Amino acid sequence: MAAPVWALPQTASAVTADASSDRLVAYSARIAGDEARTRIVLDFDRAPTIQTRYIAHPDRIVVDLPATAFAFAESDLKATGLFSDIRYGSMDATSARLVLTAARPARLAKAAVIPNESGGGYRLVLDAELVPEQEFSALVKGQAWANPEEGGTTTSTVPVSAPAVDEFVIAIDAGHGGIDAGATGAATKTAEKDITLAFAQILNGKLKNQPGIRAIMTRDTDRFLSLSERVLIARQKGADLLISLHADTLRQADIRGATVYTISDKASDHMAAQLAERENFSDTIGGVELPTETEPEVGDILLDLTRRETQAFSIAMAQSVVGSFEGQISLINNPHRHAGFRVLQAPDVPSILLELGFLSNKEDEKLLLDPVWRERVADLLVEAIKRYREPQLANGG
Repeated sequence: MAAPVWALPQTASAVTADASSDRLVAYSARIAGDEARTRIVLDFDRAPTIQTRYIAHPDRIVVDLPATAFAFAESDLKATGLFSDIRYGSMDATSARLVLTAARPARLAKAAVIPNESGGGYRLVLDAELVPEQEFSALVKGQAWANPEEGGTTTSTVPVSAPAVDEFVIAIDAGHGGIDAGATGAATKTAEKDITLAFAQILNGKLKNQPGIRAIMTRDTDRFLSLSERVLIARQKGADLLISLHADTLRQADIRGATVYTISDKASDHMAAQLAERENFSDTIGGVELPTETEPEVGDILLDLTRRETQAFSIAMAQSVVGSFEGQISLINNPHRHAGFRVLQAPDVPSILLELGFLSNKEDEKLLLDPVWRERVADLLVEAIKRYREPQLANGG
C-alpha cells in the first residue's frame, strides 16, 4: 500500500498561484546523499516560486509550491540520506507541497530555482545538511506559524451560519483530500479521498430532499483540510451532527464491512487504536503544528457536562447507524467501536466516524466503487439520521 501524503493549508505568507493558470509540471526528480548531506533536484517546465519552513516533532522541512502536477515516478524521490520520509502532492487548486521528514535535525543550506543549461525549463535544487538539535530548534522558533484555532487558516473567515428554527444541520466530512490521498485500493489503486468525496456528494444530495434538514460539506472539491479545520467548519456552520466518512485499509485483508466510531480517551480495541493513530497522524506528516497536550479547561464543569452530553448523543447516532445497516449491508464484528479520533473532538457537536468498508479487502473495494451500493448505503444512512433525530423532535429539540 502506498503511503498517504499530507499537507497544511496555505497561510497568508505562503506561495500562491493564479487559479486560472495551468499547473506547473515537475517532470523528473532525483535524490542523492548520506546522513550528513543530501541533495534533492526537481525539474519543472517553468520556474516555480517556493516557500520553505521548519517544523519539529517530528523534524520536517516543508517546501510550498504553486499548483503542480508531479509527473515523475514515486521511486525517483524515495527517501534516503538525511530523510526518512518524503511526501508531495496538491493541497488545493492553487498550491502544492513537498514535505521532507528528517531522520535527524537538518536545514536547507541551499534552496534555489535555476534555469536548465539546455535552455528548457528550470530545476529546484534543495541541499540539506545535518545540524545540531539546538540549531534546528532555533530555526523552528524563528518562524511565525499560524494556529488554525486562532484565525491562521482560510477557514477562519468562514461565516457562522445561524440555523433556521427547527432546522437540523448535518456536517458531512469527506475524509482526506488534496495532498492527503488516504488509503489506496488493493485491486484498483483508487484513492480513499475520491471514494469519500463521491459518497459525501450522494449523501448530501439525499439529505437536501429531507424536510427540516440542511446538509453542509466540509469539502466539496479535492482539497486538503487539517483535522481542526474540519471541526471548525462544522461548529461555524452550526452543525447538530458531524459524520466523517472514511474507507481505510488493514493489514488483515480478510476483514471487511462497515464500522462506526465514536470518540473516547481509551480505544475499544487494538484495531480502533491503530486506525485513530493513523488518521490523527495526518496533521503531523503534513506540517500542521499540533496543540499542546495540556488541558486548561479541565476544571470547567460546564464544559465537562457538555462533552458528556455530546458523547451520549454521538453514541446514540452510532447505534442508529448500526441498527439501520444490520441485515442490509456487511458490518464487521462489534461494529460500534471507539477511539481518540481528533476529527470527533468538538465538545458541543455529536460526531461519528463511519468506515464505509476497507479498501484492503477486494470485496469491499468492489462495493465502494459500485454506484448502486453507494446509493443504497446513503439511503440507509439517511434513515439512521432521521431515527436519531426523532427523539429530539419529540422533546422539542
